[in-house]
Amino acid sequence: MSNVLIRKMTVADAPGVHAVERESFATPWTLEAFVAEMTQNPNAYYLVAEAEEIIGFAGLWHIADEGHITNVAVKQATRGLGVGEALLVALIGEAKQLGLRAMTLEVRVSNTPARTLYEKLGFLYAGTRKRYYQDNNEDAAIYWLELEGDKL
Repeated sequence: MSNVLIRKMTVADAPGVHAVERESFATPWTLEAFVAEMTQNPNAYYLVAEAEEIIGFAGLWHIADEGHITNVAVKQATRGLGVGEALLVALIGEAKQLGLRAMTLEVRVSNTPARTLYEKLGFLYAGTRKRYYQDNNEDAAIYWLELEGDKL
């Protein structure tokens, strides 16, 4: 999508981000959680994808010299158009700017589109967290991306 702007999230974006979150996840974060990420968590870095409205977002927590991706979501109507990839590429760039050594995430083992995208961007499968998701006890696949010497 050529008319998509990727930019840093602000507190004013929280309602739009929360709408995408509710549409995307079985156990969504609350609106208050996103406001707290913007106002109370100095280690939180979030980006939004905007095309007249917020159509996606991605975030990470800066923990020591690593970035833990907290969530990546795109509105159902705009999935498959490269928005998630653009958000992740920008988030990887943000992590590099922060001087992070690596990035990690957990994803449902059944989420093949997300896993395919992470692997396309160089993330490597590193194991499984058994019964990680509380809504249905689904396992999570753990992925890592080493940033030093990375060519993205």
